[in-house]
Amino acid sequence: MTTTTFSEFTLPQSRTYSRRGPVRWLLSHLVRYWYLVVVMLIGAFGNAALAAVIPVYTGKALMVIQAAQPAARALLEIAVVIAVTQVIRGVLQLGRNFGAELIAQHMERDIREELYVSLLGKSMTFHNLQPVGDTMARATNDVREINFMFSPGINLVIGSANFIVMPLMLASRYHPALIAAPLFFAVSYFLALWQYLHELRPVTDNVRAAFGDLNTRLAEALDGIETVKGMAQETQEAGLFQHYAGRFRDFFVQQGDIEARFVPFLLMALTQAGGLLHAIFLYRQGALVLGDVVAYFGLLLLLGFPTFVSLFAYSQVSLGIAGARRILELINRETELDQNAAGYARPMRGAVEFHEVDFAYQRGEPVLSGITLKVEPGQTVAIVGQTGAGKTTLVKLINRTYDVRSGQVLVDGVDVRQWNMETLRQQISIIEQDIFLFSRTVRENIAFGRPDASLEEIEAAARAAQAHEFIMGFKDGYETVIGERGVTLSGGQRQRLALARAFLTDPRILVLDDSTSAIDSATEDKIQRAIYAAAAGRTTFIITHRLSQIRWADLIVVLRKGRIVAVGRHEELLQTSEAYRRIFRQAGE
Repeated sequence: MTTTTFSEFTLPQSRTYSRRGPVRWLLSHLVRYWYLVVVMLIGAFGNAALAAVIPVYTGKALMVIQAAQPAARALLEIAVVIAVTQVIRGVLQLGRNFGAELIAQHMERDIREELYVSLLGKSMTFHNLQPVGDTMARATNDVREINFMFSPGINLVIGSANFIVMPLMLASRYHPALIAAPLFFAVSYFLALWQYLHELRPVTDNVRAAFGDLNTRLAEALDGIETVKGMAQETQEAGLFQHYAGRFRDFFVQQGDIEARFVPFLLMALTQAGGLLHAIFLYRQGALVLGDVVAYFGLLLLLGFPTFVSLFAYSQVSLGIAGARRILELINRETELDQNAAGYARPMRGAVEFHEVDFAYQRGEPVLSGITLKVEPGQTVAIVGQTGAGKTTLVKLINRTYDVRSGQVLVDGVDVRQWNMETLRQQISIIEQDIFLFSRTVRENIAFGRPDASLEEIEAAARAAQAHEFIMGFKDGYETVIGERGVTLSGGQRQRLALARAFLTDPRILVLDDSTSAIDSATEDKIQRAIYAAAAGRTTFIITHRLSQIRWADLIVVLRKGRIVAVGRHEELLQTSEAYRRIFRQAGE
């Protein structure tokens, strides 16, 4: 059974996974590779069984040597058996390791894909609240811990478990009472292991969480490095990083302390010493021969492998489960928006209506209250107001970046919640003041919304956005790779590329959120004409303080503290709205 969560975006998947807990989730992934699990189990059992051949046949060889007339042929046969079985054992061990490694790599790949698709499907509310550094820690290091959990973790756990089984299976063939020592080890070992894992779990959870916090601190410092340097806060940031690094270290030390107090070596020593004394006692009573004592003690020596690997294999499993718990928590985090794949999906005319809309972020103070507004297809609407009035939030309700708390937003008379999310957003383009560009070529950035666009179409969009000239000034033209977030470009260049990207998609609704703020006055007239041409035939919302853009709008909406205080044309509002006159005077200063 799978846990259903809403998602803005999902890919068709032939397989679903149980998300009711980290272990069930991992098992639902693992069952896909059952054949590799079979290979690993056969290899593990065969490896342990053939490892037991050495002490058994060593005991037989000793009996042959002790005979009055040692048979060279018998010794040769024993040597051949041991040699052949150990070659086969090597092959089986290779199969076990290879199967475990394939499982680990497949699991890492599948979980990365599931997590990535899940993150793409989360709402902006989720991404605004979730630290990027912590998300990256889960998507990289925690996923990697799951890989290590299977190889070498579970690989060694399964292999070592079979080495515990062999003495239990074979000890009684020499004398029924000899099962006592391996049985003592098995019972005490698993009791100690249960207590060890119970004590280790919260610590490994803390280790993974501390790493996420450390990564978050690093990501924030690097993302804001210009601010850090501009305010000479390097020492302060270094101190904060040392604090988080210290917490990570402390939890790791705590984990090491728990591992140091795990007692498998003591249990093994007691088992081997007690078992040998028991076997010697039976030998003195005539119940065993010397070869049986040697073979039995050789079987007890097999317990060294599970004892050794227990020091790190089980902690690796615990870390892997802790990582799985953190990844699953992220995947299962509820998001409020649904892609509504079966929803309304038709070409858009561009009519927009807000009807008694209220909105607040995460049950905070209302950002918008009682918004009622009707925009006809093809109209250009300028939205003005003081900072914090709710202008950007208002337009982001149209493409469902956020959903209303109450009321309705209608596009072409259909509630946006009834639209197919992909169809809705493909026909709406929002250009924000903070332009995001990818560290790819100029061509790929412009064609981001239409990857199949031809170079001629891309150039036409760039010309319309007054970007073609500066693009051709680059050494590689449209194949120039720009830096991350477009840092190698000026503010005006970034915004013109964003305009070109919007023009290429030919949206029915275009939103310009103060998108020409970084354009110099020499370029403004050209950009103004481009925007005016782009607005023809499509509904356009402009959030701006520029008088030149406010004047030619078909409709001007004045927002104040989340409410509409005036709606009309420029000349009308100058006569009737004091709030608009004040904004207009400030814009002209």
